Amino acid sequence: MAALPVQVAHAQASSPAYTELLAGVDAAAITSRVALATLPLTRKSSLAAAQAARRSLRLGGFAAGAPRRVFQSPGPLYEPEPDADGADPWRIARALHAAGIRAGQLAHVSFSYHLTPAGAMMEAGLRAIGAASFPGGVGNTELQLQALLDLQPEAYAGTPSFLRILLEKAADAGHTLPWLRHALVSGEACPPALVAWFAERGVDASQCYATADLGLIAYQTAARDGLVVDEGVIVEIVRPGSGEPLPEGEVGEVVVTTLSPGYPLIRFATGDLSAVLPGASPCGRTNQRLRGWLGRADQSAKVRGMFVHAGQVAEVLARCGQRGRARLVVDGELANDRMSLQVEAPAEEGLVERLQLALRDVTKLRGDVELQALGSLPNDGRVIEDRRQVG
Repeated sequence: MAALPVQVAHAQASSPAYTELLAGVDAAAITSRVALATLPLTRKSSLAAAQAARRSLRLGGFAAGAPRRVFQSPGPLYEPEPDADGADPWRIARALHAAGIRAGQLAHVSFSYHLTPAGAMMEAGLRAIGAASFPGGVGNTELQLQALLDLQPEAYAGTPSFLRILLEKAADAGHTLPWLRHALVSGEACPPALVAWFAERGVDASQCYATADLGLIAYQTAARDGLVVDEGVIVEIVRPGSGEPLPEGEVGEVVVTTLSPGYPLIRFATGDLSAVLPGASPCGRTNQRLRGWLGRADQSAKVRGMFVHAGQVAEVLARCGQRGRARLVVDGELANDRMSLQVEAPAEEGLVERLQLALRDVTKLRGDVELQALGSLPNDGRVIEDRRQVG
């Protein structure tokens, strides 16, 4: 929180986009989570639109200076490697160290080294902790397996699926890899069953949650109890479709404010779902923890020819002063769509009618409203549930 007002002031002064977005904001007053929640969200769609409108190395005006390198993600969306952020600009070293990787070791990196920044992210982190890397990249499975056999790396950094492919290929060829002991995996889900599969083959696999825009957000430790939030970011969990923070334990959208001086994203909405775990990690680290990746928050459905979004559900609730869980259920048959808004709220005279009116005004569609008991809707972050049968 001490760094937060400094970062907000820096963004206002150095990022043309935030000069506009945060106009009139007193940076010195943004010293708490409550104050932070008053600032607007920045979404990926905003970045893409700004980049299309302002074609320069400032990347739509969000970069605070000229980057060292520029990468591309699907969209296309361009992300900088900020020149102002030191030798480990994405802060991956902490996750690598927590995964057991140490100075003097060699890590086989199978993330992409072109277009997207994942390979560069891992390489910078490895360099920061004094470890060497083999830039395997993606594909060329036979050549990568040969490198594993020749170089005998102690660690792996890449997707869990490709690590499994390499281990299976090695086994099919009659090889074991007893030197490969640690792995930091990311980019896709790695369920407990797959972690156990790796452990059976002598590989201790840890996960991290990182994005091309923000760098490291959270990482797994030896406790295997949630993901510890990195110290270079501030994480909020908000109601999907809104910027309203949710209480601890509630599933919602991950919103991140980064303390990066080169790319000072403020309240960046990732579109991912997660929840804050109570207490501190059994490993001794004391920062906030996340449950992990729980799905996507950017939910929508097409009803009677009209798109309905999670943000519209949030607006309906806000108009009627409701802050509990809600779910818009879409049902029915072809050309006979029905939608019902389920809201956790105590019975109150006129509330159903007000919600129905707000639902019609916001979505331009009629729908039923059902009041539900507090705590009765699933805590899964889902706001729109499409129950219609396809085909």
